Amino acid sequence: MEKNRSPIEAICASPIGLGCMRLTTLPDEEAVRRLVDTALENGIRLFDHADIYNAGASEALFGRAIPPSYRDRILLQSKCSIRPGVCYDLSREHILESVEGSLKRLGTDHLDLLLLHRPDALAEPEEVAEAFAQLRQSGKVLAFGVSNHSPMQIELLNRACGGQIRVNQIQMSLAHCPGIDAGFHVNMEDSFACSRGGDILSYSRLQGIKLQAWSPFQYGSFRGSFIGNAQFPALNKALSAMAEKYGITENAVAIAWLLRHPAVITPIVGTMNPERLKGIAAAAGVRLSREDWYALYLAAGKDLP
Repeated sequence: MEKNRSPIEAICASPIGLGCMRLTTLPDEEAVRRLVDTALENGIRLFDHADIYNAGASEALFGRAIPPSYRDRILLQSKCSIRPGVCYDLSREHILESVEGSLKRLGTDHLDLLLLHRPDALAEPEEVAEAFAQLRQSGKVLAFGVSNHSPMQIELLNRACGGQIRVNQIQMSLAHCPGIDAGFHVNMEDSFACSRGGDILSYSRLQGIKLQAWSPFQYGSFRGSFIGNAQFPALNKALSAMAEKYGITENAVAIAWLLRHPAVITPIVGTMNPERLKGIAAAAGVRLSREDWYALYLAAGKDLP
């Protein structure tokens, strides 16, 4: 990590992150290194993991494939709390155990960022705070955040954790942005007016909490990509036009749309194709005009009052 830069500032220096959930679909460790090299060559330094991704196999593959010499060049984050088929668990013991497992699999002595993957209804904020304190004091985790948490859930945790929650990773894309939709339809009676996240965008900006967007090419809940999807003819026509205008790919346009938002959102992309990743990374060098940003929003089937 750069000297004189906080962990969160360092993480935000990577405008796009690479999600490693599908890493095990690559044929071998050489392919993993090639993907990571492509990411680094194109300004992507943040690599997003979770202890549940392929039951830890994605972290283990990353740890085997990436030499220790890369560690100062990459930013590693992982997530914990999901016990598949059992429950969500944010007990002190489970957090500490999960981090130990991730560190061992990734072959590193510390995470740059640990996210609490899903809210646990039985979580005791004081236990979470104890786990954070132990991890920070031992140097095993440099910074903390959450994923899929509402503003009030973050407030509850931060009261015990002394404001250490600095990141929230949420699902967000051109075709899935209920927080933006509700912001346009305040005090109206249509479906867009429903605030399903407690105004995460405004809250995050007020509190200095950085947002990450998972599934930035997806619509609905794991229903598929809108890129090249016949269900979104107007949106794909607009993406194609913008791609030609800005000299980037349609995927990059969709990422540039997220990057244009003043909440400083970091998209987490999941492609395992180095050439596609290179094309997506070009979004960081593009700033959509206000008119083009709204044109894409409307093309996605949204409405402005």
